[in-house]
Amino acid sequence: MKINIQQEDNYTNIGFDGAVDLSSSSDARKNIIEILEQNKNILIDLSLVNYIDSSGVASLVEGYQIAKKLSLKFGLVGISDAAMGVLKLARLDQVFPIYNSKEEYEKDCA
Repeated sequence: MKINIQQEDNYTNIGFDGAVDLSSSSDARKNIIEILEQNKNILIDLSLVNYIDSSGVASLVEGYQIAKKLSLKFGLVGISDAAMGVLKLARLDQVFPIYNSKEEYEKDCA
């Protein structure tokens, strides 16, 4: 899995590319938590994720819980079919804030 981090005006965009599984989810988790600990809103791009397992989903859930506790914005964007299938199976598509575009998230952060 590759991780792409971009700092925007009022949030950090983090994109995962590849499989978010047991071997890579700790990196995903570490990056998400580091961004949130810097008191920054976060948008996670899952458009290039071709596989996500329960450990990857757990990293997202933990990030969402930390963001809520710190009153920060947390969102998912560009969710691939593979990732959406897993989120729907766990009914997390109804829990996570999901955005259709970066612009939609940016309006929510303003």
